[in-house]
Amino acid sequence: MYDGKLIRLREVRKSDVELIWHRINNPEVRKGITLGIPYPFTELDEEKWFQSHSAMNDIYGFAIEALENSECIGSCSINKIDWKNSIAEVGIAILDTDYLSRGYGTDAMNTLIGFIFNQMNINKVRLEVYSFNKRAIKSYKKCGFIIEGTLRNEIFREGQYHDIIRMGILRNEFNNL
Repeated sequence: MYDGKLIRLREVRKSDVELIWHRINNPEVRKGITLGIPYPFTELDEEKWFQSHSAMNDIYGFAIEALENSECIGSCSINKIDWKNSIAEVGIAILDTDYLSRGYGTDAMNTLIGFIFNQMNINKVRLEVYSFNKRAIKSYKKCGFIIEGTLRNEIFREGQYHDIIRMGILRNEFNNL
């Protein structure tokens, strides 16, 4: 377990799967985390997701737990690792909307990238975010991520095309914050 100021990153437990499944199907949450059609996940989809997150698969998934009440409020993961070039790609979702815009996501991301730089000896962390997700972009900038590029008109949501923004942070930038 890795503690931040507001959250704890811990293993995803079998008991978290049903809670995550219900929360991930909230339309506000879904539109910001899926590249394809934001069709609801089934319980079987969530079970497969749970099974896929394993260090054996080079996917490191964490439940995000609020320190104040030990409630699972979301998840984050290291989705891709390029060991040769020392780059990790991450993703995060605060699934309980009661915890949005209150610093929990920023704290979770800071804790995750601290783990990556200090425990995995990775040099760069990167992510992609949809241009309409202003709350996430603001949070990532607070963590020290900078915009490295824009993939124009990459995603279709709610009747229009949107950009995907690629952001990154280097270990020395994180250490200097």
